[in-house]
Amino acid sequence: MFTTSDHEYMTLALRLAEKGLYTTTPNPRVGCVLVNHGKIIGQGAHLRAGEPHAEVIALRDAEQHFPALIKDSDAYVTLEPCNHFGLTPPCANALIDAGVKRVVVAMQDPNPKVAGSGLANLTNAGILVQHGLMESQARALNAGFISRMTQNRPFVRVKIAASLDGRTALANGESQWITGEPARLDVQHWRARSCALLTGIGTVMADDPQLNVRHIQHARQPLRVIVDSQLSLSPEARILDGGNTMVAYAVDAKGSAEALLHKKITLLNIPGEDGQVCLKTLLNHLASLGINEVMVEAGQTLNGALLAQHLVDEFLIYYAPVLLGSAARGMLGIPSLEHMEDRVQLKLMDVRQFGQDLRIIAQPDY
Repeated sequence: MFTTSDHEYMTLALRLAEKGLYTTTPNPRVGCVLVNHGKIIGQGAHLRAGEPHAEVIALRDAEQHFPALIKDSDAYVTLEPCNHFGLTPPCANALIDAGVKRVVVAMQDPNPKVAGSGLANLTNAGILVQHGLMESQARALNAGFISRMTQNRPFVRVKIAASLDGRTALANGESQWITGEPARLDVQHWRARSCALLTGIGTVMADDPQLNVRHIQHARQPLRVIVDSQLSLSPEARILDGGNTMVAYAVDAKGSAEALLHKKITLLNIPGEDGQVCLKTLLNHLASLGINEVMVEAGQTLNGALLAQHLVDEFLIYYAPVLLGSAARGMLGIPSLEHMEDRVQLKLMDVRQFGQDLRIIAQPDY
């Protein structure tokens, strides 16, 4: 169905889409390539919400350099062209008006406002439409957007730095630094692509982290979210500096709300039945704010709670070639298993080395 050239052009479109890795939220990352008889005539990537979509940028590029070749060209797009008016006009209409003869799409848009209507509009206009080329790569690029559209919650990625014996901190809480600089720099890229960084009050009290993106170029700082069921957070915590912080709590046990609000942060009262913060409600709320990807940097308690509720989509685990011993703190606070069939099976997605550390990306097979 698809040729070698089709794969080459879609690969380029996916690389273009990656240009918006840190910036497109809450929109998806999309790339587009226009080709006429084997000649690339236009390229484009969507970079920010409210700015032109990839198809429009590619058409503008072609109009500037090869205007006579736009008609009867092929368009390779990583996501189904939109068919509705939002902050920008429908891209399906732009392709139709331009006179393209064929549109190859990696994946259908999960947004209910589109969901196949863009492809149908193109087909009804007499354009040959094909989709499914390199779909898995396109889905991986927009896992957060897909999750928000289909599950009403962000894609949750839990980052853990651990010793080879699976320990994340000494018994006294000391954890800096288990991994080396190359691994820590890689973490900054994952932070930058995330819309929100989630941690627990235990980590805040133990490490007093800033939980921000640093050491790399980035266009924005992710929202910082703290799970603090009893609202014990100190107003002096560094994570509150500069605002852009949300604190989710179940009960204001110490009457701390007023002092925290002076720090110009958002307080979210969402108690669960167990007296703790309702994590599912928290994620649903973040989705309502347009949050696509959440990276969790927390301790074993919050990590375990998210896993127990099947709210973890992916683990990002950095293993350092050190041993911390059985008394040190573990990766996940989960109940002891009595039967092997109760184990959590993981699917390995990627394994590579950063300096002396090993990074494993794995997804739970619930």
